Amino acid sequence: MAEIWLVGGRILDPASGLDAAGTVVVRDGAVAAVERGEVAPPPGARVVDCRGKWIVPGLIDLHVHLREPGDEHKETIETGARAAAAGGFTAVVAMPNTKPPIDDAALVRFVIERGEKAGYARVFTSGAITRGLRGEQLADFGLMKEAGAVCVTDDGRPVMNAGLMRRALEYAATFDLPVMVHEEDLSLSGGAVINEGPMSARLGLPGFPNAAEDVMVLRDIELAALTGAHLHIAHLSTAGAVRAVREAKRRGIRVTAEATPHHFTLTDEAVAAYDTNAKMCPPLRSRADVEAIREGLADGTLDAIATDHAPHSSLEKDVPFALAANGIVGLETAVPLTLALVREGLLTPMRAVELLSWGPARIFGLPGGRLQVGAPADVTVIDPDLEWEVDANRFASKGRNTPFHGWKVRGRAIRTLVGGKIVHEI
Repeated sequence: MAEIWLVGGRILDPASGLDAAGTVVVRDGAVAAVERGEVAPPPGARVVDCRGKWIVPGLIDLHVHLREPGDEHKETIETGARAAAAGGFTAVVAMPNTKPPIDDAALVRFVIERGEKAGYARVFTSGAITRGLRGEQLADFGLMKEAGAVCVTDDGRPVMNAGLMRRALEYAATFDLPVMVHEEDLSLSGGAVINEGPMSARLGLPGFPNAAEDVMVLRDIELAALTGAHLHIAHLSTAGAVRAVREAKRRGIRVTAEATPHHFTLTDEAVAAYDTNAKMCPPLRSRADVEAIREGLADGTLDAIATDHAPHSSLEKDVPFALAANGIVGLETAVPLTLALVREGLLTPMRAVELLSWGPARIFGLPGGRLQVGAPADVTVIDPDLEWEVDANRFASKGRNTPFHGWKVRGRAIRTLVGGKIVHEI
């Protein structure tokens, strides 16, 4: 494999704090050198001119739904991994709510092996907290971790039983497995399809109050304090949840949290025309919630940006709003939506890159997320000023369900390298 020299770009490496124009050399699948300034490449090397571009650690998404096994009409591991690479992500963590759910070691190995075969982004996987995602009996965390699971979660479903959640945290702690939680009190949100507020009243749709998320976040933070386990809060969406995480960190509780681009970009105004492409769980919230999430990303309360990439076919979306499936695709729009926060002055370029790479790597102890000599050459080249129009019909993902179709945006991953191999370029 010929050497690849990424020359003249702005290197942003949050792990080391490096922010300088320079050159990254890739050799034999690993980072061979990170040099300030331009260095003359040897004969035979492939030279990529990165002037005006950012050279950053490969982006990592902790929260994607790849739908395989069971719902391959929506997405497959291969198409999802290809979409990840197209969005600049070199690694993703698949959620377990497939058919059947990923609740044993054999299914964990299946997902990992299919990801390796696909050959695009690295595919890691979670395992279920409970067998069949039914919230009744714990799955075998030890065997799933041994097979390669990087966390456990019943994502899409909350663990309503507090005693069971305590046992899950205690059990996971023995294997140093993070527990990712979908925070929703079903007794408060049952039947809801939209954020509770003026918009739900106007549209005549049952509302999902902030409290349904907030009370579960508070419960699980206290259980994490009790057990010493690592709690990771998925797709946090409310100002109250941000406050709770901020206070938990002040107390020294082992809690991390992620936010999605749609929750820091859109409010529930996006569903004003009953647009099912803006229907998700947790739902889009109020402007005050959006502002709180943005502040949490900026001040370090929140640790990662994750897409909650959730592809659906038209069969699940082209139906009345109340009947439509929750979720949107997000892998191919995360970069420009995040960079919008940079242009607004809310995030520095370094902080934006950290939230998409080094932050996620630290949370689940994943390889990657940094530009270090000897590390696997998982690298993303971003053009922060590239203007383009989101066209869902051209996504690498099978999913077309996005509220951002037709948006004119700036910033795009133009090259994605995984293990030194270019798996995407435009």
